[in-house]
Amino acid sequence: MNISVDLTFSPLQDDYEAHIIEFIKKLRASGLTVIENPLATQVYGEYDLVMDTLKREIKTSFEAIGIGLFYLKIVKTDRSDYVAVF
Repeated sequence: MNISVDLTFSPLQDDYEAHIIEFIKKLRASGLTVIENPLATQVYGEYDLVMDTLKREIKTSFEAIGIGLFYLKIVKTDRSDYVAVF
């Protein structure tokens, strides 16, 4: 089963940018399809692989920061080829 995940990582500290960049680099290195935009990151792939990767990398990110938030939306389909028609 393929899924699409839209997520935003918000470390609540002054040096937030470096933590976000590190998180995205780890997602890119995972082999999953990853698309970034200024407001969120989208991750696409097989359910178990995506969720195992996110579980590991979210934990690593939480261990590296004081306080932070992850916002996730998960859809049961691979929307990586979606093109807006407007």
